[in-house]
Amino acid sequence: MSFSFDLLKQGKGTAARRGRFHTSHGIVNTPVFMPVGTQGTVKAVTPDDLRRLGAEIILGNTYHLYLRPGHELVRDLGGLHKFVGWDRPMLTDSGGFQVYSLGDLSKITEEGVKFQSHIDGSYHFLTPERSIEIQEALGADIIMCFDECPPHPSSYDYTSKSLDMTIRWAKRCLEARKRDDNALFGIIQGGMYADLRRRSAEETATLGFEGYALGGLSVGEPKPLMYEMVEATVPFMPVDKPRYLMGVGTPEDLVECVDRGIDMFDCVMPTRNARNGMLFTTRGKLVIRNSQYERDERPVDESCNCYTCSNFSRAYLRHLFKAKEILSSTLNTIHNLSYYITLMSQMRRAIEEDRFVEFKKEFYQLRADDDI
Repeated sequence: MSFSFDLLKQGKGTAARRGRFHTSHGIVNTPVFMPVGTQGTVKAVTPDDLRRLGAEIILGNTYHLYLRPGHELVRDLGGLHKFVGWDRPMLTDSGGFQVYSLGDLSKITEEGVKFQSHIDGSYHFLTPERSIEIQEALGADIIMCFDECPPHPSSYDYTSKSLDMTIRWAKRCLEARKRDDNALFGIIQGGMYADLRRRSAEETATLGFEGYALGGLSVGEPKPLMYEMVEATVPFMPVDKPRYLMGVGTPEDLVECVDRGIDMFDCVMPTRNARNGMLFTTRGKLVIRNSQYERDERPVDESCNCYTCSNFSRAYLRHLFKAKEILSSTLNTIHNLSYYITLMSQMRRAIEEDRFVEFKKEFYQLRADDDI
């Protein structure tokens, strides 16, 4: 096993923690935000862009890569790292969330999930064993257990039965492993019920995974409820393993959940919002299409030194967006990812220096300023 995790620092006055995990493709410092490369690419940017931004790990999507171009092809061409030109760590999800999001196109049974491709309508059957087979063929450094993500809202009875099946599937994932050069993370479910979250965390922890993820959050529930579920779950997750909150989220979500003890995050928000002209800044959100930026010579964020902010004005970025130029997506994405990666770096430093509580207060004070 080439994966290990070191807990380097426990924050003062907070559950925030500073860590580091080791993989066969390099070291990742936590807390960390992982850009999402759904189909083998982080949209609108190159691997070189990501390296310059300081990204240490990116994601691939099992469901999408299985359907196109196919995991066998990726395996035969040297694995996902070689296929996409990325020489640093990668994580692949199990496909469970995508199956959940298909809704009427999928049918869940104890054995697995039958689903219909969104590409050509063909039918497929994904099981825990098949998910592990696909992920091992792709060759990511971290792979995920196949789980069921219950919709929100769901009844207590349904959620309880669902998490029991997720635990049975987790055991099948462990038994299906053939490679020993990657890490397998278990996924904690339990919906919006604190006692179910605790039970899921405790039972999943006994299985001995290399890391643990919180699934089934940020699926439409109010933010305070999501934070409540994180708080209810983290105390029952192993201290000596990475904690991953899947599919989250906004800058505020990252700060709040680092404060609650989470180490790893992913979300399409910085890249998707960039393509839609919404940019993140230290003072809040900036919608670049707005007419107020037509003659604005300032960079997106005067405290940012990314390539976009170092070279281009808000006026130019607004022009590119209005003109529907491809460069708009690239420059906006570079900035948004730089903002997220820099935010995580700032939080790591604040934890190291025992000033995370002060950092969090300053983070919100800046965002209270309406002058963007």
